[in-house]
Amino acid sequence: MMRHRYLLWLLLLLTTVGACSQKKERINTPWGTTLGEDSVPSSGAFALKDIVDHGELIMLTLTGPENYYDYHGHGMGLQYLLCEKFAKTLGVSLRVEVCKDTAEMVKKLKGGDGDLIAFFLPDTIRGLRFCGATQGDSSHRWAVLAENRSLADTLNGWFRPALLTQIKAEERFVLSGQSIKRHVYSPMLDRSGGIISHYDPLFKKYAPTARWDWRLLAAQCYQESTFDPQARSWTGACGLMQIMPATAAHLGLPAAQMHEPEPNIAAATRYLRELDGKFADIAHRMERIRFVLASYNGGPGHIRDAMALARKHGFNPHCWEEVAPFVLRLSSASFYNDPVVRYGYMRGSETVDYVRRILGRWEQYSSMAPGGSLEGFGSAIPQKATKKYRFHL
Repeated sequence: MMRHRYLLWLLLLLTTVGACSQKKERINTPWGTTLGEDSVPSSGAFALKDIVDHGELIMLTLTGPENYYDYHGHGMGLQYLLCEKFAKTLGVSLRVEVCKDTAEMVKKLKGGDGDLIAFFLPDTIRGLRFCGATQGDSSHRWAVLAENRSLADTLNGWFRPALLTQIKAEERFVLSGQSIKRHVYSPMLDRSGGIISHYDPLFKKYAPTARWDWRLLAAQCYQESTFDPQARSWTGACGLMQIMPATAAHLGLPAAQMHEPEPNIAAATRYLRELDGKFADIAHRMERIRFVLASYNGGPGHIRDAMALARKHGFNPHCWEEVAPFVLRLSSASFYNDPVVRYGYMRGSETVDYVRRILGRWEQYSSMAPGGSLEGFGSAIPQKATKKYRFHL
């Protein structure tokens, strides 16, 4: 009896397998796809219509000043700014995927993890269609998958060489600082009376949130906006402390209040306290302040990269004077492409200068305006550096 049941079960199994091998039944799902068929092309390529329908263009590139880097929360670099203009003509958003080398870019493009390579590749790589932006003799161009003719044709129709000159001019303008719209006020409102600005009461009120001397907060505010609450940068940073919209949302600062002095300063001190926590491994209070200032300007990720480089080369990663040279070196390809670096290229000279200027102005304010609390700051008022950043590897 058991043997008969086993034979019956085996016959039923063979019949089912045979039926499945002949033809898959097509079943339409509620989402418009069909079971039994691949709903995504094997190449993963998104044609132009797919990109527009999804509302997103994915560019693959490398980190670097000519390609892509983060500048105060906004993408910069020739390739990025070009691709951003192209995305706007399509009416879609732009997403950046930073790769470690050209081989990874090509692999991701062929695997469907990007729509185009925004980098001047040599036109000898197989399986790609070279199109769009080019530089020089046209032997190095952007690339899409070979079968993605619609995107390639659109890129070729859009690009013109004059765009390169235009983009570079726009980038120079932004980086020059002229793009920041602000009224420049005096760094000291009343020297004889020891009054730094109209916002001294707010600095005194909210500096304890960051566990800072209020005159240090005033010095940073002047560096950010020259005490202009209506200041606005090209990247969208607003108000006295130049808070970015994304940071404001993170801190619970409504967009309508970004230019109001008190909410802006209050939010900035909360962010400073948050950054202070990110560098809790730096025990020395004054040293940690230097790293927090650098992170407020250049981003904590880049500063951690510089610390990792300092450690790798035998320097003290918790001493700003020994880390600052590596912040400067993050604009050099041999350093921002180092395996220990996670966030790529940065304009380190701006960040090092930012820290230097604020600490210098804090020293001046501390000698003119009374009432600061310097408890826990080690040697109290910041001292001038005993040497320039000397850096030899």
